[in-house]
Amino acid sequence: MNRNELERIARAMVAKGRGILAADESTGTIKKRFDKIGLESTEETRRAYREMLFTAPGCQEYISGVILYDETLRQSTKGGERFADLLTRLGIVPGIKVDAGTKPLPGFPGEVITEGLDGLAGRLAEYHRLGARFAKWRAVIDIADGIPSRTCIESNAELLARYAALCQAAEIVPIVEPEVLMDGAHSIERCEDVTSAVLTEVFDRLYAHRVHLEGMILKPNMVISGQKNANRASPPQVAEATVRTLKRHVPGAVPGIAFLSGGQSEAEATHHLDLMNRIGGLPWALSFSYGRALQQTSLTTWGGKGENVAAGQREFLKRAKLNGLAATGRYEPGLEQQAA
Repeated sequence: MNRNELERIARAMVAKGRGILAADESTGTIKKRFDKIGLESTEETRRAYREMLFTAPGCQEYISGVILYDETLRQSTKGGERFADLLTRLGIVPGIKVDAGTKPLPGFPGEVITEGLDGLAGRLAEYHRLGARFAKWRAVIDIADGIPSRTCIESNAELLARYAALCQAAEIVPIVEPEVLMDGAHSIERCEDVTSAVLTEVFDRLYAHRVHLEGMILKPNMVISGQKNANRASPPQVAEATVRTLKRHVPGAVPGIAFLSGGQSEAEATHHLDLMNRIGGLPWALSFSYGRALQQTSLTTWGGKGENVAAGQREFLKRAKLNGLAATGRYEPGLEQQAA
């Protein structure tokens, strides 16, 4: 393991004012997104969509890394340049989603476990040859009556740690993503309790597997009320609870925390990130690793039409820039109304 190189890449992924684009939607997930705009999901439409995002002029000012899907890592621009080479040339770190998705956790109704460890060492070696320098593995923890169970938290934390250790052995920076879902009706207090338990277990297992903390990135949920809660916490409450929880449970050795958006609206995810950075006094960089919260308006604007590429790119750049500002505590909600 080359610790210096892992640390260099990890720091670059959370460079000031920049964040990570999650463009790692599986074939099934991207089909759902395309269905909403009436576009058939084919290898070519998926390639064209990713090319629109990656070639947006100046995106490297705000985007430090891109998480790719296996298919996308192997694709190229229309001009023949491999996406990984294009991103690297722009100073953007290419990454790869390596988990195989979730499956029901036997004996624990309503809970899931992430699969994908089998053969991972070999896949990581290939991904490194293809240009990937970081990877992502997502664990999913739901909140409902009687869940999450201790077994679900411990099992998913163990897999995250084993994945992270395999990544570092392959000279790849692991993004460790334990996502506590915001789908339910739970309070922000309940989310804080569960997130605290999850982070405690995750870092316990990372220590046990001798993961080099300076050479990883954490991608957690924000501490937030469930979407079905009628009395959702305010943005300042979300920012305060999230920073408090992270300070209690995330070692300062971790170079950066890149939040997932987790179903928040584009503006909501940006506003929350900004408020956290305004609190200040943080031992790690607080940035973003958003999928829908960077892409949604851009995708709708593009609509699969060549004549709309420039307009779609403008929308993507607008969101990237606003999140870049939020990552330094300089975002203002009024900026949402300005033209892209």
